[in-house]
Amino acid sequence: MNKKRLRILAYAALMIGAGVIGATATGTWRANMVSQAPEAQLTQEYQVPSAEKNSFVRTAQKMPAFETDFTEAAEKTVNAVVCIKSFVSQRSNPYGGQGGYGNPFDMFDFFFGPGQGRQPRQEQPKRQQKKGDQVQSGLGSGVIISEDGYIVTNNHVVDGAERLEVLLNDNSTYDARVIGTDEASDLALIKINASGLAPISFGDSETVKVGEWVLAVGNPFGFTSTVTAGIVSAKGRNLGQNSPNKSGVHVESFIQTDAALNPGNSGGALVNLRGELIGINSAIYSNTGSYSGFSFAIPTTIVKKVMTDLKQFGTVQRGVLGCRVMDLDAEKAKEIGITAVKSGVVVGEVTDRSLAKELGLQTDDVITAINGVEVHNFANLVEQLSKFRPGDQVSVTYWRDNKKVTKSGTVRNAEGNTSITKKGEFSEIGCAFMKLTSETKQHLGLSNGVQVSGIKNGAFRDAGVKDGFIITEINGQRVDSADDVEAVYNAIMRDSSGDKVMFLTGIYPTGKKYYYAVNLAQD
Repeated sequence: MNKKRLRILAYAALMIGAGVIGATATGTWRANMVSQAPEAQLTQEYQVPSAEKNSFVRTAQKMPAFETDFTEAAEKTVNAVVCIKSFVSQRSNPYGGQGGYGNPFDMFDFFFGPGQGRQPRQEQPKRQQKKGDQVQSGLGSGVIISEDGYIVTNNHVVDGAERLEVLLNDNSTYDARVIGTDEASDLALIKINASGLAPISFGDSETVKVGEWVLAVGNPFGFTSTVTAGIVSAKGRNLGQNSPNKSGVHVESFIQTDAALNPGNSGGALVNLRGELIGINSAIYSNTGSYSGFSFAIPTTIVKKVMTDLKQFGTVQRGVLGCRVMDLDAEKAKEIGITAVKSGVVVGEVTDRSLAKELGLQTDDVITAINGVEVHNFANLVEQLSKFRPGDQVSVTYWRDNKKVTKSGTVRNAEGNTSITKKGEFSEIGCAFMKLTSETKQHLGLSNGVQVSGIKNGAFRDAGVKDGFIITEINGQRVDSADDVEAVYNAIMRDSSGDKVMFLTGIYPTGKKYYYAVNLAQD
């Protein structure tokens, strides 16, 4: 046996004794001294001599200490995360007061969906708790964002609730009122009458990197102040094709993590290791309705804008690009002859009176940046546009015939203007809408409806609609809030092929049923 072979055997024996954990293709081996504390771990290198003189052999680098202490981030966060219980009247609770944790659709599970067939844990009898004639219908989480009691949560946590109860980490309890909701982003802003609270600090979700450690804080299955850890496994996920949204509009660019989440985590905090909020936990991807490896959070890029709008206006001021788009892939790139870029969104049909029209965008242009921030796919585009209100100036970078172009324009809303709207107000149709009380619904035998108020010059008055009319359906779709009306209106106005008409079905408080056809077409 020659000396070279003896040397290799000696190296092998030494590595077995130390505990080998990996090897490189070029022959460099790394062994960790695992018996020591993580911060004191040493990396030893053993390099197999090269068979040829001066040949390249990669050497292992000394690895930094592995940080596993999450206590500081947890301590900064738990007091800012609350438990939210929703209540409905027994007579209006179609699920028998069970409030079961459900799986609203096959694969994509929003954590809060009462009455979907699963029964609550026997260890949690409080889910059957009654207050007067109300019964608890659901459970979720929320995050305190101001000292005076503003709390951000998911829209599906508060949707349909007649009363909301907020439990703080110190066990104090408050009733909450809804300031505003946004179904498109699945966010809601609520408020409790409290002061001196410990709000969470906001971080920048755009600086979050794949592989970064994160913590999820919430109330899974009602176990308050629960902290789980994981890593960011992807960014810019768009799951809109699976989520149950009546409006069909989805503002999604999820942060995907492997931090364990379960029913009750919805609306809770996703934080970095500095304890800064980088997302609001919203959904899991699951066959069973319970955690199976993937969870999704709404990034703070979207959260901050939506919360500001809900607080200031009661509804989100949403700008649109004004064109159809699709993700650029290899097949599409070959089809349109683009070689300068490998990712982005390809422009399709451009609508009139839009930002896209002002910028001069054309079919097959490839958008790659908004205000200098790179856009790799549709989810990235949605996230960047969600920062702006109608009337804001924005620059768009795109490629045409493999040449780079950057132009600036004015963001417009879905109606093609820059006006700011208040909650429930529709200047285009000339009225506002009020949510019906439970007493009114019971008196008229209704399960849903919104009441018209403040009629002035506009499409509704022209159609003969009068103050007090209660709309139960528009174009065959049930409506129960101003948001529902807005969603139907926006869908009608976006549809370039259909008639711009609202067919109203409803009833006046006297009990008389009426039907109206409201012409939305502009002269």
